[in-house]
Amino acid sequence: MVDGGVGEPVLRKMPHALKYEVVARWKRARVGRLTLPHHVCDTPMFMPVGTQGTVKGLTTEQLEALDCHVILGNTYHLGHRPGGEVVQQMGGLHNFMNWNRNILTDSGGFQMVSLLELAEITEEGVTFISPHDGSRMVLTPEQSIQIQNQIGADIIMALDDVVSSTTTGPRVEEAMHRTIRWIDRCINAHKNPTTQNLFAIVQGGLDTNLRTQCLRELIKRDTPGYAIGGLSGGERKEDFWRVVAQCTDPELGLPQDKPRYLMGVGYAVDLVVCSCLGVDMYDCVFPTRTARFGTALITEGSIQLKHAQFANDYRPIDPDCGCVVCQKYTRAYLHTVAAKEEVGGQLLSYHNIAYQMRLMREIRQSIIDGRLDEYVKEFFRKQFPKGDYPEWAKDALLVAGIEL
Repeated sequence: MVDGGVGEPVLRKMPHALKYEVVARWKRARVGRLTLPHHVCDTPMFMPVGTQGTVKGLTTEQLEALDCHVILGNTYHLGHRPGGEVVQQMGGLHNFMNWNRNILTDSGGFQMVSLLELAEITEEGVTFISPHDGSRMVLTPEQSIQIQNQIGADIIMALDDVVSSTTTGPRVEEAMHRTIRWIDRCINAHKNPTTQNLFAIVQGGLDTNLRTQCLRELIKRDTPGYAIGGLSGGERKEDFWRVVAQCTDPELGLPQDKPRYLMGVGYAVDLVVCSCLGVDMYDCVFPTRTARFGTALITEGSIQLKHAQFANDYRPIDPDCGCVVCQKYTRAYLHTVAAKEEVGGQLLSYHNIAYQMRLMREIRQSIIDGRLDEYVKEFFRKQFPKGDYPEWAKDALLVAGIEL
């Protein structure tokens, strides 16, 4: 048994630089209005990832035209290059990257998984060896918060001890208890609670008991919002949705009056299912990364435009999409440039983000109209025309009150 050693929580009442209100419900699903320092957001929402102060292939003007409300930055990468002090001297990341809407910064915790071979994790923090120049960087909870305070994001994430979702054994429990200890250090280190919102992150792997312990302890801290971490890393979908359902349970899960952020999730089916379960916020590199390899997201799923079948296809990517790429370019042209020319990645990134934004608008509107069940059934019919719906999705939607 791992010694938790959690101690007494930091219970000072944190000022909230956000306002969250539920404006519509359909069973577990909800539409919210999230007021942050730089913009008012509608939830459920998808947040494109701009790791180093840029969403690859897109300008901030394009992101605003796509009606993105929040984009992500990464504390580890921005702290390394150009450095928190440089960003602060430029007036914060909003000014640095010319973005007038909201920013969320990851704490750097995910790099414990993605850069595991280059990281050493102790109670004090994480020591990374830079993949860029071999230099050493120590990231403690205090330093993570300091860098995020310098960056000036609207939502900042607590540094958590992250393990792969396929990890089992004592390491999962150790990471969960350390995450709780570190949230107190993050709260104490946070210097800008009236302008930046610190979110805690629920850990515990796929173990429901560990997740329950973490939920209870983090709720005591009364942070402005909460994230569900440690998923979307290769675990079985059956395990994935059950953890999400546990964390969004109306009675035993995260607070009903605060936003819930599911980290690292961006597949369309996942967005639909988890929104039905009550998740409010998502992020993922998937729509832009897959675009750079020639994949376009469409109503029926996706198409790989590098394939020869599109060489003489003069239709838009998706007839249901009204984005400027679908208005002005054919599949045949995109076949010519996909995964070959930079413009191919840029155009497909624009379209794929437009797809994500449209999907989230449709989910929100179906909840407002009281027809979420009808929308979900039609969505699955288009994605799976043979009726071969994934069993995990059917099980998850039953919990959400929808029978496919």
